[in-house]
Amino acid sequence: MTARAGTRTIDVDGLSELVDHLWALGYEVWGPRLDNGVIAPGVLRSVRDLPLGWTDEQEPGHYRTRSRDDGARFGYAVGPRSYKELLHPARQQVWTMTRDDAGELTVAMAEPEPVRRAFFGVRPCELAAIAKQDRVLTEGPHADPVYSANRADVLIVAVDCGDPAATCFCPSLATGPRSGPGHDLAVTELAGPDPSGRDSHYVVRVGSPRGQAVLDAVPSRPTQPNELAAADVVVTTASEAMTRSLDTDHIAELVYNHLTGPQWNEVAERCLACGNCTLVCPTCFCTNLVDVTDLTGHETTRWRVWDTCFSTEFSHLGPGPIRASTASRYRQWFSHKLAGWIDQFDESGCVGCGRCITWCPVGIDITAELAVMRAAEGAER
Repeated sequence: MTARAGTRTIDVDGLSELVDHLWALGYEVWGPRLDNGVIAPGVLRSVRDLPLGWTDEQEPGHYRTRSRDDGARFGYAVGPRSYKELLHPARQQVWTMTRDDAGELTVAMAEPEPVRRAFFGVRPCELAAIAKQDRVLTEGPHADPVYSANRADVLIVAVDCGDPAATCFCPSLATGPRSGPGHDLAVTELAGPDPSGRDSHYVVRVGSPRGQAVLDAVPSRPTQPNELAAADVVVTTASEAMTRSLDTDHIAELVYNHLTGPQWNEVAERCLACGNCTLVCPTCFCTNLVDVTDLTGHETTRWRVWDTCFSTEFSHLGPGPIRASTASRYRQWFSHKLAGWIDQFDESGCVGCGRCITWCPVGIDITAELAVMRAAEGAER
């Protein structure tokens, strides 16, 4: 095995200089941090902010962080928050209308201000999710100005997944555990046994000329054949460790053939219609408009806020919602994610991150519900 073109290896000092160099280039660096019991993106001032010695354990309706005894800085899966919060904010001002003492109205549109950011430690499933949001919010005839501004100058350092959660199923969607296209740099962590992480190394692949320029500015060395082999083992082991899967063969047709039946009512008996699955999903993009007026009546601000198809108000038309039951609202989310999205955007809206399973309070499993349909289809033949 020989070194691959564009592949270099850095040590902990190189990783530290990589973060420092991104700041020096004017990027606001965001990466994984341990915060309030979850590992989630936050401002990354230095490599010391990474969750060294921490991992997560996930099951349906269960998430906990715990310590680990090696030097891994990326030894976890994904938490409840994704980089979508930075690209497609949960709350965004649209305009402000003011009325002066003479009764004249003035409307000031809120202009999005681009921020130069580097996303550090992006998981392969999140990288795929960003690509899907790009497809929806920038590649159509009416690009979203807020998303476009936030996405305009983002540098992405992806990290291959070596520690998937029990709820992950990214190989089914070809979105991991190795980082796909769309990154500037992609890292595979070779975590050392030393809990301090000093003996950890990082195999770095270049994905763009900009990424190459960044890598050239930090100390690195040619990747050795044994390191390439070890990096492949990390990804292969992660893929083999995943116990969940989603059979995508003719998936849209399967879902459309099962829009009626007792399955939806059975799910609804468990579903709380809380919207957690849409909140944590890195690809859900629905929004609503909310107007807020001050007490004097002289100023009104319109905000765009995230919305969820699990809300009764989401489908309110005329005298009331057209999806009043929990069963109909879960069916809407499920069928759009796995079928309607394909009709609209030529690909599924799911990236296999498993967040909707982990953060569902009652542990409803999208892979299990699709398997029920597969079983019913087989029984009908």
